[in-house]
Amino acid sequence: MDDLIRYSVITEKNPREIVLLRGTGCRWRRCRFCDYHLDFSRDTAANTALNLAVLAQVTGQYGRLEVINSGSFVDLDPSTMDEIERVCAEKHIHTLHFECHWRDRDAIDALRARFAARGVTVRIKIGVESFDADYRETVLVKGIDERDPAKIAALFDECCLLVGLCGQTADSMIRDIETGLAHFDRVCVNLMTPNSAPLQPDDAVCACFVREVAPRWANDPRVDLLLHNTDFGVGGTEHA
Repeated sequence: MDDLIRYSVITEKNPREIVLLRGTGCRWRRCRFCDYHLDFSRDTAANTALNLAVLAQVTGQYGRLEVINSGSFVDLDPSTMDEIERVCAEKHIHTLHFECHWRDRDAIDALRARFAARGVTVRIKIGVESFDADYRETVLVKGIDERDPAKIAALFDECCLLVGLCGQTADSMIRDIETGLAHFDRVCVNLMTPNSAPLQPDDAVCACFVREVAPRWANDPRVDLLLHNTDFGVGGTEHA
């Protein structure tokens, strides 16, 4: 996956730069909808080299940087983390966004403290996918053993939701977004797109989301609506 687009600029709804870095890979790897974990390498030196080249593109134009990878921030090597810290100082980044799986939540406080010492606010996003805990764990196999949205949100600032799957309805998708907004600062709603994972999108549910649900939050500055998984500008390929 060396040909993936790994740097982009988001100009609407919380403008920021975004980088897709590569780490040693998601440690959970059981989500039935995800093949994102395939973007990984056990070669730490190769990861560092790739990541430093990507981070070199950061300009600091908005003072905000989102760092994503196919897992949690804990899966990035120390040299990459050092470079992120250096880039934040050099480019005057004041707000830094990371992703974190529920299982890695104990590492969040130390991360916040590390960057706070440099004057950088860290915002952490979790992939909840759905607040229907039974659906989330039985169908999606997300690996979150907490049912209470408030207790999940106590540790995280933002959440990702996944829509367009069999068993979801307009009401359930609306309820998930409303719950996310009630407990988190921001919500990123991802419409499921075909991939190599066992669970694939349901066309009728996808159409329902586009027709009945998405318009409600099209102009909400706290809600990112991704109708394609590359809508943030990263993850696709140059020739795609």
